[in-house]
Amino acid sequence: MPIDREQLRLKIEFLASKGVHIGTSSWKYQGWMDQLYTRERYQWRGKVSTSRFEQNSLEEYAEVFSTVCVDAAYYVFPRRESLQKLADQVPDGFQFGFKVTDTITIKKFPNLPRFGVQAGRLNPDYLNADLFHTAFLAPCESILKKVGVIMFEFSRFWPSDYEHGRDFLGDLDRFLGKLPKDWPYAIELRNQNWLHEDYFRCLAEHRVTHVFNSWSAMPPVSEQMLIPQSRTNPSLVAARFLLRPGREYAEAVKAFQPYNQIKEVNDEARKAGAALIQEGVKECVEAPKKTFIFINNRLEGNALSTIEAMMGLAMEGHGANRP
Repeated sequence: MPIDREQLRLKIEFLASKGVHIGTSSWKYQGWMDQLYTRERYQWRGKVSTSRFEQNSLEEYAEVFSTVCVDAAYYVFPRRESLQKLADQVPDGFQFGFKVTDTITIKKFPNLPRFGVQAGRLNPDYLNADLFHTAFLAPCESILKKVGVIMFEFSRFWPSDYEHGRDFLGDLDRFLGKLPKDWPYAIELRNQNWLHEDYFRCLAEHRVTHVFNSWSAMPPVSEQMLIPQSRTNPSLVAARFLLRPGREYAEAVKAFQPYNQIKEVNDEARKAGAALIQEGVKECVEAPKKTFIFINNRLEGNALSTIEAMMGLAMEGHGANRP
């Protein structure tokens, strides 16, 4: 079914007015051309200019959506000028989700080409609160009103990193205790055996949000949501629907590119996302609260259609409260 861009915009706008912000993981996908993006805006000499698209597409994205996850911040510390350029392309009220640069969250550099001579070595800046403040938070201060959530993504730790989960919690607790307050922090953990009450208690004590995440080695989001202590911050909820549990990233890329259509329906993820939408709308009425839900193309093949489906499920039976 073709995507109705205007109906998508109206539903996103309605939910954003209720404190529920739904967006995608990044936005630079030419597979969304003629769905979200208008081809003519990026053409040069009869064809789409990749550079023009990458530089200007956020402005058109923000005509529909109220949030986006900036994945690029994971790979390099953000520069003030770059952040301002992003902020200038979006309207007031737009909320960015930022992934914290992996220099802060990697304990040992993986053996991957992009890490060069550091590959396989311990990271001396792991959980360096001073560096995080100066290299990440300080540049963000200039666009503070448009910072919706700051997510620390901790890739899966191995026994060589931590013998026990409690050792990680000790490091995390000390790190969080050193951070400036009043920023919307969230933790994305990818060790499913560490999702126990001590972890959630640590986050709750620091008013830091647990990110419900759909990932290859994690339990489904619906299972994470059933954990009683999982809502660790009463004013902020965050979720990232990235991969179907059990599926590897490279496999999803190969199966789903160029991300222009649904290739595989994930009913569990859709229902979990719809439940988070309903919960966010309901609880926002009772107290100030923001909910951020980010959808990746690698979940089903086309994040735009996945979002349409989630919102449709969330709004079923609530006709009077929908646009």
